[in-house]
Amino acid sequence: MKKRVGIQGIEGSFHYIVSQTYFEEVVEVQPYLSFGEVVDSLASKHTDMAVMALENSIAGSIIPNYAHIDDQNLYITGEYFLEIQHNLMALRGQNISDIKEVFSHPMALLQCKAFFKQYPHIKLIEDTDTAEVAKRIYEGKIVGVAAIASLEAAHLFDLDILAESIQTIKHNETRFVIVERVSDLKNTKSVNKASVKFLLDHKRGSLAAMLNVMSDCNLNLTKIQSLPKIDTPWKYAFFVDITFEAYSDYEKGKAIMKIMAEEFKILGEYKNAKK
Repeated sequence: MKKRVGIQGIEGSFHYIVSQTYFEEVVEVQPYLSFGEVVDSLASKHTDMAVMALENSIAGSIIPNYAHIDDQNLYITGEYFLEIQHNLMALRGQNISDIKEVFSHPMALLQCKAFFKQYPHIKLIEDTDTAEVAKRIYEGKIVGVAAIASLEAAHLFDLDILAESIQTIKHNETRFVIVERVSDLKNTKSVNKASVKFLLDHKRGSLAAMLNVMSDCNLNLTKIQSLPKIDTPWKYAFFVDITFEAYSDYEKGKAIMKIMAEEFKILGEYKNAKK
């Protein structure tokens, strides 16, 4: 039986591209409009795993997705970095001067903001998904409206590319994680990265002490993100990614951090996709 993989977006979206390239076996992709629906499908066992974007090299962290993973007690089992190329597309036979509105995901609009400064007549409008807009234009034969999406979406929905690679910074990567209900970790030999969450006492030096533990245990901090603890004003949870050469170093550091933290949670242990 094929694994069921939940994604935000439809066929042709960047999440769809990851679902087709990350997994060695053929999977059954189940599309959803929002990340909330994606994690709900996983928690309710309508899907077996999910693909979720966590951060982009231009726009930064997708903060709500950290909370989604944490709140539903899901587990990161892998990661994938995808080079993101944004392309402006519309129904065939048009050019940029014909376009009055561009619809796309807020993240895509943000990453392409500089391009549209040279076209002040174009109104930028936020939408739920890049590929879904391309599909809507194709099915509705909508003129004067363009989408920002992948080349795959343009091919799927028979749209003309009006401008290629319109993102402000040409080297544009998004980090996606593979999320499951529980860890399937059986062999730690390939594991060299972990995502953890911790809460600390609200006192001077508590975070510095935790970072020193990571350094002393040969753990390399690659990402730190704080989120407010909703039920405790002015208290924050830290979401941290760490890499390591030896799993034994990580085990030692993990044991010490558990003692030091008010609350400590492992969000995932997996293979570093950058190494």
